[in-house]
Amino acid sequence: MKNITSRQRAYLRGMAQKISPIIQIGKNGVTPDVTQAVSDALEAREIVKISILKNCFDAPMDIADILSERTRSDIVQVIGRKITLYRKAKKEENVKIVLPK
Repeated sequence: MKNITSRQRAYLRGMAQKISPIIQIGKNGVTPDVTQAVSDALEAREIVKISILKNCFDAPMDIADILSERTRSDIVQVIGRKITLYRKAKKEENVKIVLPK
């Protein structure tokens, strides 16, 4: 997991405003299937927004920490019950986001 700068995080936050959550976490919490889905989405899109449903009793920041660690991604932001993660694609042809220096 490479730490991103505050300038890069601000850039990613701006991008995150325009996207919708594509993964939902419910009462089962962070399962291996959810982790794999997040990892696959990060490889395809590089930035992913996750929604935590009301029936999930885990704290959003705890879920963000767990997913960030397991997927080797950076936490862009946690607002309410929404988490945004970023990870640069491993394959060069999948790289879509160019971060500012």
